[in-house]
Amino acid sequence: MLPDKCSVTEEGKQCVNPPHFIVSIVSSSDEYMVGVTCQKHKHIVSGKIGILQKEGKMHDGKISFEPVKAIGTDCVHGDTDDFVQIDMNRSKN
Repeated sequence: MLPDKCSVTEEGKQCVNPPHFIVSIVSSSDEYMVGVTCQKHKHIVSGKIGILQKEGKMHDGKISFEPVKAIGTDCVHGDTDDFVQIDMNRSKN
């Protein structure tokens, strides 16, 4: 399960936009998920992670933005309302 809102907080207020990307750090041997972000905050998240990496507060590696995709399984059932916020036509950036 993923959060239903972007991970970014600005001026003490949580972003209300749905997540468009799963944000992770990819190193030579591992991948670490660090949050989710909307399209609007993608650049801000990238800059903040870069700063934290330079300060040694976050793993070194490439920042990855993987588009959120809806999936279905036999054990997880959802109705159409569960998928309303996911834009399946969004192009990769």
